[in-house]
Amino acid sequence: MFDDLRDLYQEVILDHGRKPRNFRRLEDADRSARGDNPMCGDRLELFLKLGPDGRIADAAFQGRGCAISTASASLLTETVKGKTAEEAHALSDSFRELAMTGTCPHCQAALEEEMERLQPLSGVHEFPSRVKCATLAWHTLNAALDGAKEASSE
Repeated sequence: MFDDLRDLYQEVILDHGRKPRNFRRLEDADRSARGDNPMCGDRLELFLKLGPDGRIADAAFQGRGCAISTASASLLTETVKGKTAEEAHALSDSFRELAMTGTCPHCQAALEEEMERLQPLSGVHEFPSRVKCATLAWHTLNAALDGAKEASSE
C-alpha cells in the first residue's frame, strides 16, 4: 500500500510539473513577487489578484524550475484561491512544516482539505536539498502578500 501511495504522489508531482495549472502572467495582478533558488536555478514570478473582499480571487505564476518546484507552484495557485492573506500565510506555514518534516501535527483543522491536496509533496522531507525547491513558491507567496518584490529559498 505504501508503494501505491508513493506512486500516486509521484504521478501528481509529474502531472503538475509537466502541465502546471495557472502557468501564465496575470496582467491585472494586485500583488506579485519574484522567487529565486540560487542553489539549483529555480526561478518564478507569482501573481495574485485580490477580490473586493480582500480574498485571493486569482493566482498564477511563470518561471522555470525542476518538476518539484513547478508542481509546488501549480498546487499553490490552485490552493490559495479564495483565501484571505491571513489564511494564505497559515497555509504557507503549514506547507513548509509538511515539506520539512513529512507531517504537519500543528496544522490548523481548518486547513485539513488543503493540506491533503498538498500531501504529494510531503516526500521531499527525505531529500533536504529538494525542500527548497518545494518551498520556493510559498516563500514567494509570503513576499507577495507582504508587499515585498523578491523572495529566496535561502
